[in-house]
Amino acid sequence: MQYRNAPSASANPVYRFAVHPLHNPKKLGAAYQPLIDLLNARIPGSHFELEASRDYRAYEEKYRGRGPEFLLPNPWQTTKAIQLGYRVIAMAGDAEDFRGIFVVRRDSGIKHPADLRGKTVSYPSPTALAACVMPQYFLHAQGIDIHKDITNAYVGSQESSIMNAYLGQSAAGATWPLPWRLFQQDHPAEAAQLEVIWETPPLLNNSVMVRNDVPVALAGEVQALLLQLHNDETGRRILAGMATSRFHPADNNSYAKVERYIQTFERDVRPVEQR
Repeated sequence: MQYRNAPSASANPVYRFAVHPLHNPKKLGAAYQPLIDLLNARIPGSHFELEASRDYRAYEEKYRGRGPEFLLPNPWQTTKAIQLGYRVIAMAGDAEDFRGIFVVRRDSGIKHPADLRGKTVSYPSPTALAACVMPQYFLHAQGIDIHKDITNAYVGSQESSIMNAYLGQSAAGATWPLPWRLFQQDHPAEAAQLEVIWETPPLLNNSVMVRNDVPVALAGEVQALLLQLHNDETGRRILAGMATSRFHPADNNSYAKVERYIQTFERDVRPVEQR
């Protein structure tokens, strides 16, 4: 796995596959490197490299600079990357799985959103769609003024958001089902002291995108491999490691509903990007 901005030398053309910060770089590598290995095994003449980013801001700088050839961004980042010449070739996971959740300590005494008034809520990043934007819109709909009633702590990663709740540094930690499932696997003792107290309605899951100057035939090979991954045992093992059910067909038009959601959020709550 690469953790940098510049491509490495290779006998074959190098294509970087940049996954947004679902996890810390080590965990991201464990989850996604098997997919990259399969791409290299089944698509000869090209070399794929997994690229991690230290945080959401660093990841967003990469696609704004049209650096990586392939992206796995969240749906908000997808809408931004479309404007920069990337196009959607698949959706990663089921749409129903893309929803915000709030975790609290079982002994917190928190039962209703109003109980958060005067307290801190943690999130990975202001631009984390399922783990920040959607939870903040949920609180807004419940009558919480996120600018005055609570303190918003942007802590850098999904796991940090959950751990802040566990350690009592936040009254609630916002995340989404995929990292919560992995947290339960990796930290069962800590997870046992937490519970999911609320969840948002679902939206649309993360996309897979390709830069518009990548050969169309190669993009098609990657797309075909992803869409068929759930059909054989090797693919199903890779999907299980990513805690993803399957890849679904999708294109740019699939994410128009995300644009509409963001427009409503920015009108009613705040700009997604914090200046």
